[in-house]
Amino acid sequence: MPIVQIVFYAFALVLTAASVMVITVRNPVYAALFLVLAFFSSTAIWILLEAEFLAIVLVLVYVGAVMVLFLFVVMMLDINLAPLSEGFIRYLPAGVGVASIMATELMVVLWTRGRFDAAAFPIPAPHPQGYSNTKALGELLFTQYVLPFEVAGIILLVAIIAAIALTLRKRTGVKAQNPARQVMVQRDERMRVVSMKSEPRQDG
Repeated sequence: MPIVQIVFYAFALVLTAASVMVITVRNPVYAALFLVLAFFSSTAIWILLEAEFLAIVLVLVYVGAVMVLFLFVVMMLDINLAPLSEGFIRYLPAGVGVASIMATELMVVLWTRGRFDAAAFPIPAPHPQGYSNTKALGELLFTQYVLPFEVAGIILLVAIIAAIALTLRKRTGVKAQNPARQVMVQRDERMRVVSMKSEPRQDG
């Protein structure tokens, strides 16, 4: 067996085990860490498929930013694990039923001859030396798929603006400082001169 297939089966096994642990462990911190392991395993498989750009994006964006933020939020919150375990037992039969249906569908698809054999999906030829996956992806995005790419960017921008508008609420009764108003304050607004009569000295 070639070394490429050995590496693929090894990382595929780790990816499957990590995915199962994400949905079975009760501690959300452990689930997030297993999800990070699943992302790293997927990155290795994408590198074997010569999709270096997607692999780098998965590590930098999801592992380096999204999962770190998720772990920070989970560890800062005081999560009660008792209701989670109760809900897991309650919905276990429904989950097992859905998983059985999905597994049956996958088996039927995989056992259908002529669709997933070696003749239907031949091994692609390796790229020559100096080939850049990022350059090829950029050429496709900004030439053939430039309109869908720009539309997706506009949709994401609208979603960001809508999320900020929905969460930006004016709170009443909140004490906050206004630096601009503090800088523009005048002397008469801060100090008041009071005229008082002097008291006579009392000798003991």
